[in-house]
Amino acid sequence: MATNGTTPTVRDVAQLAGVSPGTVSKALNGRGQLREETRLRVRSAAEKLGFQPNHSARSLLAGRTYTVGVLTSDSFGRFTLPVMEGIEDSLGAGQLSTLLCDGRGDPLRERHYLQELLNRRVDGLVVTGRRSDPRRTVGRLPIPVIYVLTRSDEPGDLSVTYDDAQGAELAIQHLLSVGRKRFAFVSGPPGHLASRLRRQGAERGLAAAGLTLAPENVLLGQWSEAWGRTAAGLLVRRPAAERVDGIFCGSDQVARGVADGLREAGVGVPDDVSVVGFDNWDVMAEPSRPPLTTVDPNLTRLGQESASLLLAAIDGGELGTGVVLRPCELVLRESSVPA
Repeated sequence: MATNGTTPTVRDVAQLAGVSPGTVSKALNGRGQLREETRLRVRSAAEKLGFQPNHSARSLLAGRTYTVGVLTSDSFGRFTLPVMEGIEDSLGAGQLSTLLCDGRGDPLRERHYLQELLNRRVDGLVVTGRRSDPRRTVGRLPIPVIYVLTRSDEPGDLSVTYDDAQGAELAIQHLLSVGRKRFAFVSGPPGHLASRLRRQGAERGLAAAGLTLAPENVLLGQWSEAWGRTAAGLLVRRPAAERVDGIFCGSDQVARGVADGLREAGVGVPDDVSVVGFDNWDVMAEPSRPPLTTVDPNLTRLGQESASLLLAAIDGGELGTGVVLRPCELVLRESSVPA
């Protein structure tokens, strides 16, 4: 503690170490061009005094607020929450906090929150949402901005998301590995980028094996269990020679509906038909009967990596531009592997 019995301050540490208060800030925050001897002397003085950095004082000295804004359009939190978990994992290590704002897809609300975040002098901004489709850029700001999961329509921005097509290829490769030969693709609306990319990946995976995805086996509807059940009914009503034995679904919700529809029609999953989903949404995949094999886009890891890139840019590094795709992984469960 300080010699007068009060809580030690930056000035107390500076006086004991024989340096300026600004040097204390740089040494304790790991910034600036300082000799290692100076850093060690400052840290030794801080430890001797029992000094704990005050957040407000640290912000004033560094000219930063140590906060990052997160602007989302995902009102339900289905995608934002795991991304946020990863963001906070990375930023917490750098002792930064987050301010989450839900624009709900409303441009006016979004502009309001954006101005509020700038008024609070956040050090950086993460823009995210429910869909990977390109969204309107927030424009040029005086702070680093990174788009996560969602993509900016401005090529000069940096967008980090998962590779839908690569994930779909993993699903098809797995279905082929368990002996499936006739495939269907059941997914959400054709206007959604995720549906288009996952179909492309599925077709690419089949082409590598010398197979094709018949147009009549591409069933596109809604991102819902109800649509999955409907699609399963359409598939099982076909003549036996035209029935599929492997179904790749564009989401776990759809896949769970497909599995339910097949079971209700007396079709065994996975004995007769293997089913694979996409998202690894635990509340859908794990309670499904049977539990779903699915593609995991690793949203938490996506948040971690994106926050690390943003933190480096806040510290003066280059953020980069364009779209960066991160690989997906396959999670095996009982819906795809016959006994």
